[in-house]
Amino acid sequence: MLTAFARAFKTPDLRKKLLFTLGIIVIYRIGTHIPIPGVDYRNVQTCIDNANASQGLLGLVNMFSGGALLQITVFALGIMPYITASIILQLLTVVIPRLEALKKEGQAGTAKITQYTRYLTVALAVLQGTGLVATARTGALFQGCPVATQIVPDQSIFVTMTMVITMTAGTATVMWLGELITDRGIGNGMSILMFISIAATFPSALWAIKEQGNLAGGWIEFGIVVAVGFVMVGLVVFVEQAQRRIPVQYAKRMIGRRSYGGTSTYIPLKVNQAGIIPVIFASSLLYIPALIAQFAGGTSGWKTWIEKNLAATDAPAHLTLYFFLIIFFAFFYVAISFNPEEVADNMKKYGGFIPGIRAGRPTAEYLGYVLNRITWPGSLYLGLIALVPTMAFSGFGANQNFPFGGTSILIIVGVGLETVKQIESQLQQRNYEGFLR
Repeated sequence: MLTAFARAFKTPDLRKKLLFTLGIIVIYRIGTHIPIPGVDYRNVQTCIDNANASQGLLGLVNMFSGGALLQITVFALGIMPYITASIILQLLTVVIPRLEALKKEGQAGTAKITQYTRYLTVALAVLQGTGLVATARTGALFQGCPVATQIVPDQSIFVTMTMVITMTAGTATVMWLGELITDRGIGNGMSILMFISIAATFPSALWAIKEQGNLAGGWIEFGIVVAVGFVMVGLVVFVEQAQRRIPVQYAKRMIGRRSYGGTSTYIPLKVNQAGIIPVIFASSLLYIPALIAQFAGGTSGWKTWIEKNLAATDAPAHLTLYFFLIIFFAFFYVAISFNPEEVADNMKKYGGFIPGIRAGRPTAEYLGYVLNRITWPGSLYLGLIALVPTMAFSGFGANQNFPFGGTSILIIVGVGLETVKQIESQLQQRNYEGFLR
């Protein structure tokens, strides 16, 4: 692998792409440490160092921002508004005929949908930025911190608007940096920035496990966590690479004196066809009642029940509901992202068929049958990966935002594998050995 990297750097165009990507990453990390105007940076650091600082409610966004959210920096919102906008547009494509027609128009339609995604990203950034500023002003961002209400000393309308505009501009900049990596660098830019944001929290989170441990100064707990983390990474790599290959044969056709077709290929159906989307959907949905309870006044019974059963990530009710929501969203997302009837029609149009299966409706029913069967183990795998770290590491003081948690592992492994494949393909084009042997 190191040899392949060395050979990649010896290739002028690959070296330019790698250095350009690294440069964008450096700029992104610098932006995550620049505080926005109107924030008392010392009070923010005091609250972050406070052991009672609350990260559960906004933990997912904080993880995707590389820890910039709780520091209230220029890139505080990170890539989360873009992820949310992309998911919303993907869901609306199935519901709105206009978007579905744009998707079928090819490159021009995709460019139009991308433009809509950018507009929606900015709108979501304004909403999320306003919510973050309001949370910081009331002191709810860091519950239990003695100076939480002094994070934003000047609470005038002008300062509040300046803070929201700054964070919105930061989100637009992050989106632009991600697109620059996609166009001129290596890999998918948004995925790379998400990867870097999560990886940036590794050292501090691992050291916190060591500091909170009791055995041999915390080193035994540290070693156990790292060992279990490596095992889970290996499991995720194995399952993410697993796929069901459905053979497809194309009939031979004679056009004039030439024959076309007669080739065989396959349709790769991944075991985890939905990817990380079900975990993000389930996490976001579970945050809604916790958000309502946090901003609700008083000590009513329903608020206490939500805080005890749904907001607490180690509560049995939270774990059970989280698991079943992941399974539901796995089937839901696979159903809207893969259309067996459309695949069957395209195969029939070009003379393709599955051996032993008639073309047309029988092919669509067969694809749907196979897809449902492999989605079950895929959804159960997602649920277990999301829950096992939470239960296993609860004894070490970890929470759902621990780097070896399910969401983190799935994103890091998925982005890492995809980036390595892209570098591998470019190395093979230049007759280099690459990463895989």
